[in-house]
Amino acid sequence: MAKKQRENEKIKMKTGDFVLTILMMGLVLFGIIMVFSASYYVAISDYGNPYYYLIRDAIWAFLGTILFVFCRLFPYKYYKKMAFPLMIISFVLLLLLFTPLGKDVNGATRWIRLGSDSLTIMPGEIAKICAILFVAKYLSDKPKRILSFTEGILPLVILCGAYFGLIMKQPNMSTAITVVAIIVGMMFVAGLNLKYLFAIGIAGCAGIVALILAEPYRMKRMFSFIDPFQDPLGTGWQVTQSLLALGSGGLFGVGLGKSIQKTLYLPEPQNDFIFAIIGEELGYIGCLILIAVYIVLIWRCAHISLNAPDLFGMLIASGITIMLAVQVILNIAVVTSSMPPTGIILPFVSFGGNALLLFMGSMGIMLNISKHSAK
Repeated sequence: MAKKQRENEKIKMKTGDFVLTILMMGLVLFGIIMVFSASYYVAISDYGNPYYYLIRDAIWAFLGTILFVFCRLFPYKYYKKMAFPLMIISFVLLLLLFTPLGKDVNGATRWIRLGSDSLTIMPGEIAKICAILFVAKYLSDKPKRILSFTEGILPLVILCGAYFGLIMKQPNMSTAITVVAIIVGMMFVAGLNLKYLFAIGIAGCAGIVALILAEPYRMKRMFSFIDPFQDPLGTGWQVTQSLLALGSGGLFGVGLGKSIQKTLYLPEPQNDFIFAIIGEELGYIGCLILIAVYIVLIWRCAHISLNAPDLFGMLIASGITIMLAVQVILNIAVVTSSMPPTGIILPFVSFGGNALLLFMGSMGIMLNISKHSAK
């Protein structure tokens, strides 16, 4: 009886791994299709080649698949020895942004050139996974650290501040907020006292408000979020076009490839606002199905976290789950004008090689953790 139960548990584990893999690959393939549909006119306008973004997205997806397979096979416990060096490397890369290697695009320096402007890395994306691995090691080495303010909480708060400060200097508020949310979320999962959690939350909110008040362009974004139609040709342009795209899609959409807003109305439709094009072309039903897929994927990641074989694995899986959930929520909230506009990609779907590699590799780590669990 006991043997049969163990066999059933193994079958459940394999089925779960299969579901996560299918969901991830489905999102990646869907993303390639939607990137092509959303970027067709922009690619012709900017590069004279309608397949410019499609080709690059497909290449990144192929490389991401290789990384996914590698991370699926590479034992996650080895990351414990690599966590501290990787964290140092992430800070070095963030500092390199402020050297001649940094690439400025529209007033933001978020990329490091690797020989040419076309090949770059984004240290802010790398910082996310490096932070997850280091915090998982730090808290799993001495689980009771999180109960001590000086030994457990304060060092991680300082780590949050260091990441936040360097990423904000690019500037890139959305990535800075995501990294902090990941670290604080992992601290909560590890047993952070609620009074400290509330204190960190209040301090974080106060800091964000202060940063918004300190920069005129952030204030303009805030006012455009409150009423984007007040200045539809200025600060509210992107959000207004996004809402028009979602609204014109109706229940079933205008049809794949038939979006009007992508024809040079909505800026960067293949990146942060691709969800708006999805809403226009596939409608409310298409958006609901996509959100449902994300919910199932996040649920599966949470399941792996809850059933991880050790604290280190549980914290890594929790960090990846938080990263995925935060980015999905923030992206959809921005596109639907539920929060002020800020640049954050939709995982697996938006165009962006660094982010796609990060998330596909992260899913490989999740599968590696899950194969060691009993459920």
